[in-house]
Amino acid sequence: MARSTKASNAVLRLKERTNQAPYSMVTTNDGRFYLVLGDEQGASEKKSEALELDEFVSFVNQLAKLAPKKASKFDLTFEAQLQRSGTKEET
Repeated sequence: MARSTKASNAVLRLKERTNQAPYSMVTTNDGRFYLVLGDEQGASEKKSEALELDEFVSFVNQLAKLAPKKASKFDLTFEAQLQRSGTKEET
């Protein structure tokens, strides 16, 4: 069950990055996955060959640019402090 969850989460993230494009995954009998893109007429276009789990997730992650990681105000302040302390040691 966890295998398909990891793959389906990758497809959900892809949908978020592509404004809810109608991507879906198909699982083969031998436990591999491939990606399809649906169209308005209900047909689907195969976007990948059948891949093992890790290969499939990597493929899906490469299709659209990943969203930038969110940084809190505290993260930004800490990063600035690290840069300042690194600069003081060099002088």
